[in-house]
Amino acid sequence: MARTERLKAPDAIFHIMCKSISEVDLFRSSEDKEKYLSLVKKYKKLYNVKIYGYCLMDNHAHLLVDANGADISKVMHGINFSYAMYFNKKHEREGHLFKDRFKSIIIDNDQYLKTVSLYIHNNPTDICGFKDCPEKYAFSSLGIYIGKKRDHFNIVDYGFVLGFFGNSLNAARKNYYSLVFGCNDEKLKEEIEFKDEKTEYRSGRNILFRNFTLEDIIEFITSKMNISKILLNIKYSRKLVHAKALTIVLMRSLGNFKSSVISGVLGNITQARISKLSSFGIELILTEKKFENIIEEFIKCYA
Repeated sequence: MARTERLKAPDAIFHIMCKSISEVDLFRSSEDKEKYLSLVKKYKKLYNVKIYGYCLMDNHAHLLVDANGADISKVMHGINFSYAMYFNKKHEREGHLFKDRFKSIIIDNDQYLKTVSLYIHNNPTDICGFKDCPEKYAFSSLGIYIGKKRDHFNIVDYGFVLGFFGNSLNAARKNYYSLVFGCNDEKLKEEIEFKDEKTEYRSGRNILFRNFTLEDIIEFITSKMNISKILLNIKYSRKLVHAKALTIVLMRSLGNFKSSVISGVLGNITQARISKLSSFGIELILTEKKFENIIEEFIKCYA
């Protein structure tokens, strides 16, 4: 049977659920969960999406993601494919890890957004030792929401959701935490996890419309790196690796350009080379201070 087309909208907020196949735990250790969150951070940066919350259980994961103009399928494919490669290599196994595609439900109103957020953060109450203190569970963003732990991965944008729970941060955190414990009703869980997808959700959020051109990106990178545009077409040049890597990151994350288009612009390089340079570009952004805000700088110049 053919798969149904996934409903998507560039300005939507998604409740994402990823489950492993029945005989395999998605996460076998804390190290596995840390790896998954590191990949969430990587692809959050690459596609400039927002993460409003998360909870990683042993055999499934919940993410609350604001697409912010990006293609959610590309974001989740990057995260889950990379994690499956890591998991299979580490645990010396082959074959599928995830149970079919990830499940995505579009949040269609403010009340549903609040309910889903609370539900995600209620998940640890099913774990022995965390029934009365889900905020202490290390792989949930609840502790970050209520100010009880630091966001070590720097991935959670909690302010937007908390804004629905109070006029001040302290009041919102108290109200939010008190309501988390009301989300363990089985009927509510069934409604949230298997509710039909809606068309789209719009709110007062500022959405990044990704109508940037190839020329915009090339002009920005060549100006920032102080190089000639012609040099980007040179196929083999170690001196231009940084510039090409960052160009590819911007083209993939903000322009949604296909690999064939990127290849033509950068001297007909291969798909494998594009993928390798893309990973290198992300590492540059995540590890080198002079490049850490390059995506935000580009958006400020051309949005």
